[in-house]
Order: sequence, then structure tokens, then C-alpha cells
Amino acid sequence: MAAPDDNMKMLQFLKLIGHLKSFLERVPRTGWVYRKVKNPESVSDHMYRMAMMSLVITDPKVDKDKCIKLALVHDMAECIVGDIAPVDNVSKADKHRQEEAAMRQLSSLVPDSLRDEIYALWEEYEHQSSAEARLVKEFDRLEMILQAHEYEELEGTPGKLQEFFDSTRGCFQHPDVLQLVKALNDERRSHMTEKNNSGN
Repeated sequence: MAAPDDNMKMLQFLKLIGHLKSFLERVPRTGWVYRKVKNPESVSDHMYRMAMMSLVITDPKVDKDKCIKLALVHDMAECIVGDIAPVDNVSKADKHRQEEAAMRQLSSLVPDSLRDEIYALWEEYEHQSSAEARLVKEFDRLEMILQAHEYEELEGTPGKLQEFFDSTRGCFQHPDVLQLVKALNDERRSHMTEKNNSGN
């Protein structure tokens, strides 16, 4: 049975992770905030769909369990440092330093048996040191452009978030992901054509 102090640490860990949820809009995805998207998704919304992408991948060579864990951990530090976007003018080195400190703080709150695993998963993603980490990075980008497409649909503003699509050009390698990107681009082009033909 866990000691009372361990239970308090775990409670603190779960409360910190809760900051990634949309409750009180604590940590929204800043890319959408800067583009004035109404009701922007939270970081945990983003990670959840990435975890689902990891679950439904059909490639038998992929360690799905590891992908799901990587998806759930990769942005965990943002519950402390926030979602640092490129326009925030924070260097990659400084961003990494801040997130590394946050991950050390977070992992110190869980039992020793989990501490090393959680931190190692984050490092694996950061350094892109495995096939699973590289695939989850593709999911990260795919989830972003899928969300951009959905916001364009919701707001009736086709093409408004084109920069997000442009930023991912040439970034996808995995055959399953490439097929999904093609389907998404086909749907987006179709919707833009319909919008243009309607005269709106």
C-alpha cells in the first residue's frame, strides 16, 4: 500500500496534468489562440486524438502500446511551462531546457517504478530516437492539420489556416500517415471548391 506522502504526490501529479484539459482554458493550444480561433482545443484534446491515432494504426511492425504512451507524454511538460509556439521567440534550446525541468518535476511526483519510464518516454520523443517516436511526431503534425481543417469547416473560412498545412509539407513518411494526409487534402480541396462554386 502506498504511503500517505506518495498518495499526496500522485494527487499533485494528477492535478498538474489536469491543467492540460480545457477546464478554465488553462493550457489551450497557442497556435489556435494566436489565429483567433474560437474555443481553441486544449493540449490534452490534441494528445487524446494522437493516442487514438496510435491505437488504430494498422502497421504490424509498430509497437502500439509505446506509441500510445509517447502520445500521452510528449506534451506533458506544457502543464507547467505552457504551450510554447514558434512565434513566442523562445529558442529550441531554451524550450527544451524549460520542458526538461518540468518533466523532472512531474516525474518526481510518481512512484520510482514510473519515474524513469515517463521521463525516458519524453526523452525518446524529444530526441526522435525510435521508429515509434518518429511515427508519433507524424501523428502530432497530422493531428494539427486535421484540427486546422475542422476549424476552417466550423468557421466557414476555407484556406484561413493554410500556413499549418504548408508547415508540414514534406514531413510525412509513414505510408499509413501519407494515406490519411492525402484523404484529408482531398476532402479539404473538395470543400474549398464547393465553397467557391457556391459564390460565398
